[in-house]
Amino acid sequence: MIDLNELRENPHRFASSQRARGADESLVQRMLDADSSRRAAITSYESLRAEQNASGKRVAKASGDEKAQLLVQVKELAGRVKAAQADADAAQAELDGLARTMPNVVVDGVPAGGEEDFTVLREVGAVRDFAAEGFEPRDHLTLGEALGGIDMERGAKVSGSRFYFLKGAIARLELGLLSMAMDQAAANGFVPMITPTLVRRETMAGTGFDVEHDDEIYQLPKDDLYLVGTSEVAIAGYHADEIVDLSGGPLRYAGWSSCYRREAGSHGKDTRGIIRVHQFNKVEMFTYTTVEDSFAEHERLLAWEEEMLGKCELAYRVIDIAAGDLGLSAARKFDCEAWVPSQQRYREVTSTSNCTTFQARRLSIRERVTAADGSKAGTRMVATLNGTLATTRWMVAILEQHQQADGSIRVPEALRPYLGGLAELRP
Repeated sequence: MIDLNELRENPHRFASSQRARGADESLVQRMLDADSSRRAAITSYESLRAEQNASGKRVAKASGDEKAQLLVQVKELAGRVKAAQADADAAQAELDGLARTMPNVVVDGVPAGGEEDFTVLREVGAVRDFAAEGFEPRDHLTLGEALGGIDMERGAKVSGSRFYFLKGAIARLELGLLSMAMDQAAANGFVPMITPTLVRRETMAGTGFDVEHDDEIYQLPKDDLYLVGTSEVAIAGYHADEIVDLSGGPLRYAGWSSCYRREAGSHGKDTRGIIRVHQFNKVEMFTYTTVEDSFAEHERLLAWEEEMLGKCELAYRVIDIAAGDLGLSAARKFDCEAWVPSQQRYREVTSTSNCTTFQARRLSIRERVTAADGSKAGTRMVATLNGTLATTRWMVAILEQHQQADGSIRVPEALRPYLGGLAELRP
């Protein structure tokens, strides 16, 4: 949720952000109008309420005909107070509704435009020339099936389309990848967490997901619970309605969880293999920090993601996501995309977002502020950031980029200790 004070003081910044996103600029003025109506309604209510209190005191002191006359006036005033309160509540509800639809303000420098308007920041690693090596690269599913490690057919039999079984060495490879990610996170000061995968409505909405209209979210209506698509949701809610201590630096958590997405609207897209599935595993970094430090922390999260990609010996590129593709909560987002030889293109494997104070404002997560003289100066909202450190989709790039002519897979050296020293996966 945005800062209303900032909106009043600098509406042009919000309008510019909306323009960069390709979103509705008129929302800014509608929010300002709603805010003005709300404040006027509250002022009217408070004035009438004060008059009602004063009249009540006069009634207590009056007697006879004067008291009877005052009682009539008090009754009429009570009706006006009730109506004024209803007006104030309605004005607040209107403003809250508009505020829920206003996305975070994008950071200066974010590319304007939509999904295809990202900026490529860098390409890292050499893309293999399979033709020069004398063979045609197989896709990850062909490789995984030959290894007896990916079973889409039985996944569909048990659970429906876009479900799968990982078995044997492929299952170990994924577990090793996630374990390596968790080890790296812990080494960099993250607290490892196994997080809930079902959350309450207020937690999901507080993180910035539209529980009413987002068709990607699995819901359990009987329990009013939601399956998460990332442990970011649970960790964001971990400190909801709390004042956190950032005096020692950022609070960092690394969540390991299964994640769920309905993949609504993706019919016919990436139906082969495990690129776009309903259930997957992920290690997610999450940070609470100060607004001032959030931009440097964002770069740190990206660097940790790239460190993991380096350990997996993957060719990848880093892109700066355009404003219109950021989603509601993010003020800036960097994606890392690994090269997929069978598709001859880069595919997203990590994202890291700086959500500034947007999520914290919704979830009421604050920090204490200290004045220059050391005295207490109240509280303020924290900044939240998230970043993917490893996920099931990485298996696609690892299998395809490290395949060998005979169908075996070379295991990246950093992953070998997690597979008992295994250097190759063989059919």
